[in-house]
Amino acid sequence: MNGPRQQSYPGSWHAVVDFLSASGIDTVFGLPADDVQLLRALDASGSGSGSGSGSGSGVNMVLCRDQRNALFMATGHALASGRPAVCVVGKGPAAANAVTGLLEARYSAAPVLLLAAGTPAARRGAAAFQEADQMALVGSLVRWAYRVDHPERLAPALEKALAIATGPAPGPVYLELPDDLLETEIVRRRPWARLPQTLRHVDPAHAGGDALEAIRRSRRPILLAGGGMRHGNADRLVERFAEQIGAAVFSTASGRGAVAEDHRLFCGLSGLYRRPETAGLWRDTDLVITVGSRLEETATYGWESLPPDTPVVQVNTDPADVSAEFAGPRVIGDAAGTLAAWSGLLPGAGGDDAWRGAVTQARREMTEAADRELRRMAASDRLHVAEVLAALTAVLPADHVLVQENGLQDMWSYLFPYYSTGALGGSVVPSEQTSLGFGAAAAAGVKLADPARTVAAFVGDGAFGLFRSDLATLADAGAAVLYVVLHNGGYGWLQSQLDQLGDAAQRFSFVRDEPGIPEPGHLPGVYQHVVSGKGELASALSTALKECTAGRVAVVHVPVGLDDVPPGISEVSDTPVPH
Repeated sequence: MNGPRQQSYPGSWHAVVDFLSASGIDTVFGLPADDVQLLRALDASGSGSGSGSGSGSGVNMVLCRDQRNALFMATGHALASGRPAVCVVGKGPAAANAVTGLLEARYSAAPVLLLAAGTPAARRGAAAFQEADQMALVGSLVRWAYRVDHPERLAPALEKALAIATGPAPGPVYLELPDDLLETEIVRRRPWARLPQTLRHVDPAHAGGDALEAIRRSRRPILLAGGGMRHGNADRLVERFAEQIGAAVFSTASGRGAVAEDHRLFCGLSGLYRRPETAGLWRDTDLVITVGSRLEETATYGWESLPPDTPVVQVNTDPADVSAEFAGPRVIGDAAGTLAAWSGLLPGAGGDDAWRGAVTQARREMTEAADRELRRMAASDRLHVAEVLAALTAVLPADHVLVQENGLQDMWSYLFPYYSTGALGGSVVPSEQTSLGFGAAAAAGVKLADPARTVAAFVGDGAFGLFRSDLATLADAGAAVLYVVLHNGGYGWLQSQLDQLGDAAQRFSFVRDEPGIPEPGHLPGVYQHVVSGKGELASALSTALKECTAGRVAVVHVPVGLDDVPPGISEVSDTPVPH
């Protein structure tokens, strides 16, 4: 238990700050309401605000320019750390502007607590300033929404909100604090409660059943890791289980970084980003085991090539995340605990030697194909996106985190092995909602979650333009992110779709007509450089990384051709349209 047995606070935000501090939350993102009572509470508690500098064990406030970016930053922080992140906004239009961020947090399964101001009960329905039905606005996007209409309810509501956000099936939670609580005495009558303990052990005696029998019968299994394994594979249980049963290992886009991509059984991403060299594995498999994935459409694109009646074993903590589109055993429970229990019930080495050989061959062919393509690109005077990725990977330390967008050309980073997280690296990507600008903003939260780690963001100019108002926020907060911005003149994916329509492409355009990169301008605390040619790319990235090491945000602007499209992506049709 935390804190004194009973304590009185002069207002709601003072109680919130004490709760966050007692819960070990040291960073809050957002744009507070114009009463700025939160900042007063932070100041009174000795916590930092404004510039991003905190003091002691206080709560640091990262003051953002845009509420949507604030939610993106909080989501990035939560995904990178595995801990709950907090965002604060005002009421009415401020809450509405945060909805896109909530949508992304929901589909990323990120433990985010959104605290919003609200209209007092006595003024609701009386044309109050910025009055909106915020509960209805956010209700479908959060795991729990609650309006605190009485001072006695604030303390228990805060505890419940953080517990629900954290999981074991995590996601965003919304608390509304009406303005009449700003200066109302809040009395906490017992110590703050700790987060509930989550027990992740699965008793082997209860781990049998249809799923285990399907694994025992399989000779050609595939093991697919989703985003739910992001913080569930610390001891490399997934890789060890794959070795035990002889499984080819794939990940979804959101599951990248959960498994070691330099492992001999790892064969890249599933679905939309699957490489053609692995098609035979999906065609010949007799079992697909998925852990921590909702099996969204982009992850299962192309699964029609699976042999008929191939069972899909799904393991998830939340029944709502189990896909009803595939036949096969379904297990509700902690994925890591389930794999550990299954491992103890299976023989030391399973699978088929020919299957293991096919997995090894597919991985080798992928690597050789990418190497050939990079050599072909190197012989050209033109700078290619894949070469930018290769140069970036060469300068980054092994334990870096790459934060990605989901645009036409930054999707090159989704293609293994053009980009690989390696053994210790990480990856943070948008959910299947692919909210434009998410990666650009989320990179700040990722960096603040682990300041000692190098964080790079690989983004398009369209996404960077939406985020750009908060570039100064990163400088103020000391979030020294390295941005690599691919400039094709606008929204490349939409332009590529438009170009297929013929006459319409003559009347409309999603890209600028004039070539070149706009002058980036000067911004204190931000280093920016425009790459003028292929020959200076490596040195430009190295210089930018040194700037980040010195504590500055660095932005490297790279011109790319609109036709430099990741292989396979341009042929995709009838799929969700990324930005």
